[in-house]
Amino acid sequence: MPTIDIVNTKGEKVSQAELAEGLFGVPVNPHVLHEVVTLQLSRRRSGTASVKNRSDIIGSGRKLFRQKGTGRARRGDIKSPLLRGGGVVFGPKPKTYDYKIPKRVMRAALKMALSSKLTEKNLLVLDRLELDEIKTKKFLETIEPLNLNHALIVISEKNGNLELSTRNLPNITVLRSEGLNVYDVLNHKQLVLLESTIKDIEGRLLK
Repeated sequence: MPTIDIVNTKGEKVSQAELAEGLFGVPVNPHVLHEVVTLQLSRRRSGTASVKNRSDIIGSGRKLFRQKGTGRARRGDIKSPLLRGGGVVFGPKPKTYDYKIPKRVMRAALKMALSSKLTEKNLLVLDRLELDEIKTKKFLETIEPLNLNHALIVISEKNGNLELSTRNLPNITVLRSEGLNVYDVLNHKQLVLLESTIKDIEGRLLK
């Protein structure tokens, strides 16, 4: 069973924690991680692109000129896709890019993502992280000893001061444990867990 040091915001070791083998000691399969990340990115697509086809255009249905005798190509009404302002042929319509992946695969991918952070030594466990006020400068001063330059911080419950103090920082993301996902874990170089979140994650993934 892997163990990890628990540190305070000054980077000093205060205790140790045992991590579940089935959560932080899982072999990593890049193909599974790729499948889940691709699904998450697909779900983020809005799918709202839309065009007007011939039937959606407002215009007269009168034939522009007679069929024969003019020497010109045969022409229908003004809504023809061949004319400026006409409808679009086979253009995009609102759709969803969502598809399904088995829950066990999603769960396994999250375990792999967590295990990869431990293997790469990019996992940090803090005993606590609290702010007295909403202030980005104060937050940066607090985490300065930890050298967090691109980190995902996972908390166990709502923490308004912390969440609001970090929302303008492009390289720091604060996420509650119930929202932990593969993409955010892999998209950040460092993963920071509060000590209280470990039990929450184990309870969610080791059922």
